[in-house]
Amino acid sequence: MTRRHTLLLAIACLFAIIFDSRVSSVPTTAHESIAIADPIKLAPQLSADDQLRALARQAYVWGWPMVYVHNCREAVRKVPAPGKSGGMPVAPINQLSMLTDYISPKQTLVPCPNQDVVYGLGMFDLALEPVVVQVPDFGDRFWLYQLGDQRTDGFADCGKVYGTKPGCYLVVGPTWNGAVPAGIAGVFRSPTPTAYCIPRVFQDDTAEDRAAVQTVLNGIMAYPLSKFTGSARTTNWQKSKWLPSVMTGDRAKRVVPERFFDDLAKVLECVPPRAGEEAFYGEVRELLTKAENDARVKSLLVETALSTENEIVSPLFQFRNFGTKLPGNWTTVNNGAAFGDDYLTRTAVAKSNVFVNRNHETKYFYQDLDSTGLRLSGNRSYRITFAKGQLPPTTGFWSLTLYNDAHGFHPNALNRYSLGTKSRQLQYNADGSLTIVVQAAAPSAGEEANWLPAPAGEFSLYLRAYGPDVAITSGQWTPPAVEAVDLVQVASK
Repeated sequence: MTRRHTLLLAIACLFAIIFDSRVSSVPTTAHESIAIADPIKLAPQLSADDQLRALARQAYVWGWPMVYVHNCREAVRKVPAPGKSGGMPVAPINQLSMLTDYISPKQTLVPCPNQDVVYGLGMFDLALEPVVVQVPDFGDRFWLYQLGDQRTDGFADCGKVYGTKPGCYLVVGPTWNGAVPAGIAGVFRSPTPTAYCIPRVFQDDTAEDRAAVQTVLNGIMAYPLSKFTGSARTTNWQKSKWLPSVMTGDRAKRVVPERFFDDLAKVLECVPPRAGEEAFYGEVRELLTKAENDARVKSLLVETALSTENEIVSPLFQFRNFGTKLPGNWTTVNNGAAFGDDYLTRTAVAKSNVFVNRNHETKYFYQDLDSTGLRLSGNRSYRITFAKGQLPPTTGFWSLTLYNDAHGFHPNALNRYSLGTKSRQLQYNADGSLTIVVQAAAPSAGEEANWLPAPAGEFSLYLRAYGPDVAITSGQWTPPAVEAVDLVQVASK
């Protein structure tokens, strides 16, 4: 089976799931098992226009993550200097910017950020020249640099989990063969000319650690090779300025269906095909040429992009609609940032919680439902209890984050958006277990330390395990179920 047939089969199956079983509409009913329709029966003899639509639909799902990253890169081309914008770190192409504290809870540009690490971000155009990335001495602090390509796959081993040494590292494009200068500790080669670097540095939830982390943050930098002097330098990120928004209008969507195929044409010019994709590249290029020369075909592509976004990609925003199902209705993916030919999961992750790390770096568990299969909602109260000795086993840290229905933070009086290793105030039960309380209303005084405030409407839970132990990556350990508690019982307490 070719990669194109594999993608077509996956899309047909997902289409059958969404429209035959209505997975995307389970807010008030139990989550049931799904029978996948025979995809052969979904594809009768197609007309010429329907063949174009089928190819366009495949191209849309396949190319969605690459267009997303393309637009992220283009958004920062006019950034004048490293700084902050829209709650995010931003920097000119081939540079990097760091925050100095947790990401702002008002940030809405990227879905599912966390408040366990201090983030950095740099977008690289390695066709211009290689980029030097600095790694300071983090001591015992957990840290990880995510270096990803335009397909959102990771390509570098750089972090505490790898035992990476402090130094200056060179990030190069797929065809670069220049001389590596003295003072460079190692070389990371991106499979695509476009790449990104997202440093993550653990910070606990205390004023003392916020102050202590600043020194190492100031040693995190990225800049073009032509600016390299032979040794590391430092900066003061606390002096970086807030800049006007770099993502405005429909560009804030990152992927705009009406403009998707125009953007895809640019992507095809700079992202080389994976082995086995050459024929598909040729078919998509032929389709784009037809659209360029025929307004009717162009209109057909826009129509297909809009319908595919609505019918296939948008439902992938819901965690329950993709990934591997686990006990207690949790789901996960086992190939994060190493998607290979799994184009559907690649797009699902890019849509719902983009820029994930690789499975052995960070394991992610997603939850939209309670233990009975009902949608998580602020009109109920929930408890998640980790038995004694059964907290997520990691060499780094773990956290449980709550997101609203837009996969953003829910504003609350405690300014609390996650609980976990960073939370020094957590109270354990007499038997050594840990119970997290999730609800909209304030709990009893004895439970407030473990309370994760919820919105009035629907929400999701998201468990991260940084530096996951083999018990997690092998599937031996999974999160405990989210148990609903009747609000009448809560009120009676």
